[in-house]
Amino acid sequence: QVQLVESGGGLVQPGGSLRLSCAASGNEFSPYAMGWYRQATGMQRELVARISSSGSTVYADSVKGRFAISRDNAKNTVSLQMNSLKLEDTAVYYCNAKLYVLEYWGKGTLVTVSS
Repeated sequence: QVQLVESGGGLVQPGGSLRLSCAASGNEFSPYAMGWYRQATGMQRELVARISSSGSTVYADSVKGRFAISRDNAKNTVSLQMNSLKLEDTAVYYCNAKLYVLEYWGKGTLVTVSS
C-alpha cells in the first residue's frame, strides 16, 4: 500500500509558476513509476507527466517545455514544476504511483490559473 499526498496547488495568474509536490509513504518508493495527472471540470483525467523508476520522463504535448517532473527517492517525493501557466492548465492535479498491476492515487490538489 502506498499513500500519496499532494501539495502546492493554488491560484496563479497566466504566465506564472507553481510547484506541486507529492509525498509518498508506505511501501518502498523507488521501484514505482510516478506520474502527475489532471482533470478539468467536465473533462477526463489525463496524463500530464510521468517519471520512471530510472528517471526517464514522458510529457503530454500540451505541457512540453513548460512543466518538469522530478523525483527524490531519498525523500519519497515527486514534484512537478509548472512554468508559463495557461488558463487551460486549470484542473485538479493528482499524483499517481504505479508498479505492475499496483496503482495508487492521491486525493488531488487544485490549480487555478486566472487573471
